[in-house]
This record gives sequence, C-alpha cells and structure tokens, in this order.
Amino acid sequence: MDNGKDCYLRFLAGDEDGLVGLLRLYRSGLILYVNTFTQNIFDAEDVVQDVFVKLCLKKPRYRDSASFKTWLYTIARNKALDFLRKKNAHDAPEVIDDADLADEEAAVEESYLQQEKQQLVREAMRALKPEYAQVLFLTYFEDLSNQQTAKIMKRSVHSVETLNYRARKALKLLLEQEDV
Repeated sequence: MDNGKDCYLRFLAGDEDGLVGLLRLYRSGLILYVNTFTQNIFDAEDVVQDVFVKLCLKKPRYRDSASFKTWLYTIARNKALDFLRKKNAHDAPEVIDDADLADEEAAVEESYLQQEKQQLVREAMRALKPEYAQVLFLTYFEDLSNQQTAKIMKRSVHSVETLNYRARKALKLLLEQEDV
C-alpha cells in the first residue's frame, strides 16, 4: 500500500491533512535528492517547495503507471532541472561569499543527516559526478528499484544498473581515500 498515494488522494478530495502527510513522508528525502542537482541545500528546499506548490495549486493527476513515490520524484527532478536551466540562463555571479552562510548551510544539512557515517558518505557523494550521486541516492537512500530509478532519471534499466555499478565503485574509492 502506498501511503503517499493515499495522502494525495485524500488531499485531492479536500482533506488538508493529506498534504501534511505528504510533507511528512517526502519532504526531507526530496530535499536531499534535489540537492544532488543544485549542490545547495537552500536552493533544494526552494525547489521542493515548488513541487508541493504545484501539487497544491495545479493538482496534477496521478496515474497508477508507476508508484506514487516514483511519480513525485520525477516531478522533483523536472523542477530541479528547470531551476538549473533558469539559474544558468541568468548566470549571475554569486555575490554572497560569507563563511557564516556556509556554516549555516552545513548546520541545516546536518539536521537531515543524523548519523556521522551517513554524513561521511554524503560528503563523498558530493565529489561524485552528479548522475552517480543521483542514482545512489535514489537506489540506496530512497530504496527505489532500478526500474523506478530508471523512470525518474529517464534512462534504461541497464543504464541505471551500469551507473549504479560505476557509482558504487567511485564511492568506494573515495571512502577508502578518507579511511572510512
């Protein structure tokens, strides 16, 4: 049973608690996933907020062709890519170069990742190619199948399997260098 689907259907039927349930279930995971695109936790939070705004205002129709989680993560992926396109179009240099802001960002991210080992893995994942970080996040942190991951990333299952293999190999090498 897909609790996310149930929450969304309740929300569409007029139950505001359905949206609260969706936020509880998916907000943190979506932020971490979108962060693999944006490389900035604050931008990731903004993109995820846009995802939920879309759900609230446009109320897109969920079709049972994929799991609700796969559908939601696909929406988040598309929003993240839109965000990056807009950001690259403006290509304005970042004005704020404040060490305190970087410390605040690390503190926010740390609240999402409670265990020290997860933090070390996450740091190593940042050094990976973005597609490696995305495939690892979806398959291991979000526990999605290769088929679901392929649908979200718009790749073939074989391509996802290959990416997974290469990403794990690259991550292992990075973690060995850090003596984790």
